Amino acid sequence: MASHRRPKQASRARTYVLTGAAATAVALSAQVSAHAAPAQPNKNEVKAQVDKLLEEQEQAAEKYNGAKEKADQLRKQADQLQDQIARGQEQLNELSTGLAAVAGDQYRQGGIDPSVRLMLSSDPDRYLSQASSFDQAASTQAETLKALDEQQRRLNQQKQEASAVLADLDGQTRALDDAKGTVQSKLQEAQRLLATVSAADRAEIVRGTDGSASRSASRVDPTTLPPATGAAKVAVEAALSKQGADYIWGASGPSTFDCSGLMVWAYAKAGVSLPRTSQEQATVGTNVGTDWHNAQPGDLVIYKSDRSHVAMYIGNGQVVHAPKAGDVVKVMKVDAISINVIRRV
Repeated sequence: MASHRRPKQASRARTYVLTGAAATAVALSAQVSAHAAPAQPNKNEVKAQVDKLLEEQEQAAEKYNGAKEKADQLRKQADQLQDQIARGQEQLNELSTGLAAVAGDQYRQGGIDPSVRLMLSSDPDRYLSQASSFDQAASTQAETLKALDEQQRRLNQQKQEASAVLADLDGQTRALDDAKGTVQSKLQEAQRLLATVSAADRAEIVRGTDGSASRSASRVDPTTLPPATGAAKVAVEAALSKQGADYIWGASGPSTFDCSGLMVWAYAKAGVSLPRTSQEQATVGTNVGTDWHNAQPGDLVIYKSDRSHVAMYIGNGQVVHAPKAGDVVKVMKVDAISINVIRRV
């Protein structure tokens, strides 16, 4: 009679081991898949981040421009004070030498009281003449002492002013270095992000605000624009002559520019001196308001709430500007960016 044996059941412990191994394998597989096929960066997200970085870079660049302008002014002021101190020290030395000569002359004449010398003198007329000379020498000594004291006070004040200016210069130099470091870090981060997308996406991301490709924007012919007059005419023509020139932060010509640097260079060609930053340029001349329809060729159009970008109105609803890193001087629609204020130089 055949025996009927029940098949062996897998042990509970072995079942647990197999289940745990399977779970581990699934988890490892998921991790490997995640590392092996990282998600492709989203073009729109990269563009938003790059745009934000470049905007922050432009803000830092304008801070750099302002700090550099202030540092240059302080350095010039310090040099002038140092020259004044050197000349003042020479004058002080001359006064001291003159005072020493007067004192020596008095010493040689002796310290006898004039009334006693008059009684002992056998020649009163001669003594009276000498006494007059003695009085003049004493008067000269008093004037020299007064001039010496005034010169010393003036020299001490100049030294204090020079010390304060040099301290300010040191602070501006640190601000300059900080702004420069910020600009460079923003640009490096933007470049890193751009390297994560395809060449085609990268080209689309770096297109200008007006929608035209950075280096393929068509040049505007000045003869097609409404006429300007005076300094504005020269400035508009100068700015338009630089279409295609590279944007370089901190540059103000003659071959590379940032936004405010282009305005400074163009108006300098017309003999007009503008402050270095877009924030300062937002205070020059006459306030035209924010409606670009009231703008005239040559007006400065200041953009964004922090006034970190500036362009020049050229007519026909257009401005010429130096947009951002990786871009070139070109024309865009005047209202492509939010207008903060328009100034007539």
